[in-house]
Amino acid sequence: MSEQKILEERAYTLNRRNFLTKASLGLGTASLASLLGMSFFSPSKNGILTPETSGLHGVLNAPHFAPKAKRVICLFQSGAPSQLELFDYKPLLNQMRGQDLPESIRNGQRLTGMTSNQDKFPLVGSIFDFKQYGQSGAYISDILPYTAKIADEICIIKSMYTEAINHDPAITFFQTGSQQPGRPSIGSWLSYGLGSENQNLPNFVVLLSRGTGRVAGQPLYSRLWGNGFLHSLHQGVQFRSGKDPVLYLNDPDGMSKATKRNMLDKIAELNHQQFEVFGDPEITSRIAQYEMAYKMQTSVPEVMNVEGESDMTYKMYGPNATVPGTFAANALLARRLIEKDVRFVQLYHMGWDHHDGLPVAIKKQAEDVDQASAALVMDLKQRGLLDETLVIWGGEFGRTNYSQGKINDTSYGRDHHPRCFSIWMAGGGVKPGIVYGETDDFGYNITKDPVHVHDFQATMLNLLGIDHEKLTYKYQGRRFRLTDVSGNVVNDLLA
Repeated sequence: MSEQKILEERAYTLNRRNFLTKASLGLGTASLASLLGMSFFSPSKNGILTPETSGLHGVLNAPHFAPKAKRVICLFQSGAPSQLELFDYKPLLNQMRGQDLPESIRNGQRLTGMTSNQDKFPLVGSIFDFKQYGQSGAYISDILPYTAKIADEICIIKSMYTEAINHDPAITFFQTGSQQPGRPSIGSWLSYGLGSENQNLPNFVVLLSRGTGRVAGQPLYSRLWGNGFLHSLHQGVQFRSGKDPVLYLNDPDGMSKATKRNMLDKIAELNHQQFEVFGDPEITSRIAQYEMAYKMQTSVPEVMNVEGESDMTYKMYGPNATVPGTFAANALLARRLIEKDVRFVQLYHMGWDHHDGLPVAIKKQAEDVDQASAALVMDLKQRGLLDETLVIWGGEFGRTNYSQGKINDTSYGRDHHPRCFSIWMAGGGVKPGIVYGETDDFGYNITKDPVHVHDFQATMLNLLGIDHEKLTYKYQGRRFRLTDVSGNVVNDLLA
């Protein structure tokens, strides 16, 4: 067994219950330690559990090199926002409106079943105006006025590309590095590698919102924030906007805290006996999850209660910031979670799949997210958190430069396009105020500085102090990693 594997198993095997047993401490002391904010889950650098350390250390024990970012907020725009309406200004498409896409540009690219049977591929430019902003002169659409104001804070990558052409495999690829389900998600890899900096909240939190541009948009599946073959301790925890933010967290009516504590202690004792027999580390993960759930009964209501936020903060994030479940409310909550040292916060905003009626729908989607996304960046900056927090904004692929279906004066649609799309990043060691990569005049192919999804993932891990080739997990005889078998750090993006 490798040294890395031994350290990992030791971290899970020497769990809170086992430590207390070996140290001859009673469960009353454990409860007191919980109230005092002490952790018995944390190995020190030499692998020994000590009450002085906090959080759960990852298998790396320490980053491979000095990190520029400690935490990540990923603002994922599910459904694939059109880069041609947001960041990739292509006036040629307006000049050639209605003309057929030249075969020399398409070059036999595979199309989805939604447009492959079209006789014509009529080019269509954006009906929205673009202006240049910031020192870089970045082109940004007029439906993103707040994002335009932070042009000098963000790095816009216009040359992203992916391998998948349909939503589910493309989103899965972006989140897990594979088009096939069953691999760990980004947040799970970070939890596994770096561990947690907090004791009372999950290391990986997921927030969902539904856009107003297409209410019945592409669905999302919980496996997108799953732990795959990693220990279940690393799976994402979804926080909801209703009465119970985390399902099944509250105690039944009539159960006191003392009764709950006693029940958990007895369950931990039984689980510990099972572990002694079978040696399955998932048993110790379950003990840790029960303990986390117990702590979350206090910590989750506290972090979800935004009544203490100032009127200025609500104004910054926009009118929907006070409406639970909206993107704006989730963006504000993401900042609160980051302040509590949650490692990875994943926001999904659905509704960007615009095969028809794109102009009306995308404008509504932009209104959903524009102000709050910009506010999040500026809020983190004014609180001194942006330098150590990486913010990511983007979807799973781009949209075609030709219309799906007919074009009229006010409406058109766009199909899926994996060959190029745009995202932006901010904070966390990224060069601010730059535009990276270029596409051709048709907005169809990349002409400069291509960035594959695995390159992007490798760069993100680098910013967190991780060598993407060294964060691996051996499963079924093979060593897996987030970037699979490819990926290069894009050094030009690093500050």
